[in-house]
Amino acid sequence: MNRHVKNVTPETTDLSRRSFLVGSAAAGLVLGYAGLPGIGEALAAPSNFEPSVWYAIAPDGLVTVTCGKADMGQHIASTMAQIVAEELGAKWSDMRVNLASNDPKFNDPVLGAQITGGSWSTMMNFEAMSRAGAAGRMALTEGAAAAMGVPAAELVVRDSMIVHPKSKKQMSFADIVKSGKATKTFTPDELKAIKLKTPDQYTMIGVSVPQLDIPSKTNGTAKYGIDVMLPGMAYGAVVTPPVRFGATVKSVDDSAAKKVPGFIKAVTLDDKTGTTSGWVVAVAGTYANAKKAAQALKIAYDGGPNAKVSSESLLEEAKRLQKLEDSGQFFVKDGDPAAAFGSAARVVEAEYTTSINIHAPLEPMNATAEFKGDILHIYSGNQFATRSGAIAAGAAGIDPKFVVMHQMWLGGGFGRRLDADMMIPAVQAAKAIGKPVKVIYTRENDMTMDFSRPLTYQKVKAGVDGDGKLVALSHDVVSAWPTQRWGIPDFLTPSVDKKGPLDSFTVNGADFFYTVPNHYVRAIKNEMAHNATPSGQLRSVAPGWTFWAVESMIDEIAAATGKDPAQFRISLLDGAGKNDGGAQRLRNTLLAAMGLSGYGSRQLPKGEGMGVACVSSQERATASWTACVAHVAVAPSGEVTVKKLTVATDVGTQVHPDNIRAQVEGAALWGLSLAMYEKATLKDGGIEQTNFDSYTPLRMSQMPEVAIAVIANGEKATGVGEPAVTVVAPAIGNAIFKASGARVRALPITAEAVKASMKA
Repeated sequence: MNRHVKNVTPETTDLSRRSFLVGSAAAGLVLGYAGLPGIGEALAAPSNFEPSVWYAIAPDGLVTVTCGKADMGQHIASTMAQIVAEELGAKWSDMRVNLASNDPKFNDPVLGAQITGGSWSTMMNFEAMSRAGAAGRMALTEGAAAAMGVPAAELVVRDSMIVHPKSKKQMSFADIVKSGKATKTFTPDELKAIKLKTPDQYTMIGVSVPQLDIPSKTNGTAKYGIDVMLPGMAYGAVVTPPVRFGATVKSVDDSAAKKVPGFIKAVTLDDKTGTTSGWVVAVAGTYANAKKAAQALKIAYDGGPNAKVSSESLLEEAKRLQKLEDSGQFFVKDGDPAAAFGSAARVVEAEYTTSINIHAPLEPMNATAEFKGDILHIYSGNQFATRSGAIAAGAAGIDPKFVVMHQMWLGGGFGRRLDADMMIPAVQAAKAIGKPVKVIYTRENDMTMDFSRPLTYQKVKAGVDGDGKLVALSHDVVSAWPTQRWGIPDFLTPSVDKKGPLDSFTVNGADFFYTVPNHYVRAIKNEMAHNATPSGQLRSVAPGWTFWAVESMIDEIAAATGKDPAQFRISLLDGAGKNDGGAQRLRNTLLAAMGLSGYGSRQLPKGEGMGVACVSSQERATASWTACVAHVAVAPSGEVTVKKLTVATDVGTQVHPDNIRAQVEGAALWGLSLAMYEKATLKDGGIEQTNFDSYTPLRMSQMPEVAIAVIANGEKATGVGEPAVTVVAPAIGNAIFKASGARVRALPITAEAVKASMKA
């Protein structure tokens, strides 16, 4: 059995690592580190009541929740506030949100770092934020009891008021804070012992309250990284090499750039962190002039070792590595597939590929750097403040404790802002000229230097017995290893064959919840791709490609054995052994999607078909249960029209129903875009697609009907931002087979590939 990353499961929550301080004398919310010069002035007013580091109640009764997660349009800040408000008993109109700095006290209570990804945020923070809210309510109740001279047990908390029904006495949260009577503190053990509300007692959880960030985002007061303005600030425009990674700058001729008004300097990056390679940043008084200066620079490069690498050579290398018996490490090693294949009545084999994909968030990468004495201040929207602060420090040549990250709203992230490359030119330019510098990427910079979803190659082999039962499956996954690139050992997973750590974020999902007695999954690192295309985590991560292979193969087996693909899946989701619990929840989502879509209930016109897929994204230990039925029409030309996507998802506890539906719809459409339209290619070491004319995500005119079924059963909250991404592509591929008999095994799906398969 495979082992998973030890720091990313909800069960590892250690509340003793949290700092729940209750009392009016508790330390205020800090935007940086109070022990460093120039930071202490950021302390909140001492009259605030601060039940924990996660929120403070002001004397006017307003509750400001500090969100330790990056908010990139998914409204996670409002979600955290809603969880706190439920247990605190606060009125929603009294709630406010604030974004956390990189102070370690704001680290995720489970991960021990500040990171937003994996659809983990609500799942991993629900209990901690609930206990923070409950602790505040209890402290306020004791304070009110002391002030009113009544027993605390007789008080009722609701809508920011504490009422004593017998005497009709009452106090608002504001009154209690101003009285200074709230002084109770909680030890970690006492926090763990707090009895939280049960779902039937919720009054806020499960309600689609107004999102707290919407007003500021619609009236223009919300500040994104691109909006930052500092006194005396200069601007930087980057010049990137024609090779994605490995190039070096041989010479820079800035004679033409010096003729640009306001030009200050051309800085060749010396990036000891290895995040960038061969970059130059042109600095000027305005962004327009910085861009003109960048265009005027004449730079000579050494293309480096990856100058001739292409998508084709990456794929060839992946196939070569897969054929080697001793390459890679085992992620799953159950039973003996080789022996089972030998006695199987039928063996099915297939190869599946996915292309390089680009994040391309609407707000391009940007960062502003300013040195104040010994302290480096970074203003940017970022998904991984812990790592990014260290990278910024490495670029500046200082200790990470002297870096203060000012978190901004993110104009889209999707995993792109887990990386900190945009901070390096800002930091080194600011250091070179002695002034604050804001760097803004062009769309071309952003696309050609993206930390992309890697090109992947997968070989799957399955064996069935005489009854058509799946008895063995082997699955090799070859790709770059994005998480290993981070250099964080705790994010890697020990291989089951004890050959060393592997990047489980390249194979998660391959350890499915189907019952297969003989099952191997091998993770193989494509070193060439790893070096030439430094890859990152794109929305849905490994399940975006592993489930493409798994769910396509399950369909192929069903077709080979003459079984209905949905019923075949149901038979495999029997919940035996290690799959108990998860398989049943996944089966329920599949049944819900089938029912809502009308799967199998009517005869479809010629050339149309319905395909199914069901997934347990992201990881087994942090799974979200999601199923999809795709309805497509296939023309004789091979052109595919996706008519409808029906998605069912089991979210456990739903905090905000409308937001959940929006997240699932957005994820499904992202999955459709990856399945049908998005592809980047590498040629001569560089990404060929530079803007949306050549990299073509889903357009409005290509939108299908989308139907969503949300299953809220009161179990622990699961993530919803990514799972639906992973289920759509295989459902579409399987629907194409139903409609036309064409089996496609490469993403994105093209009319040419469908037509070729129809003729085969």
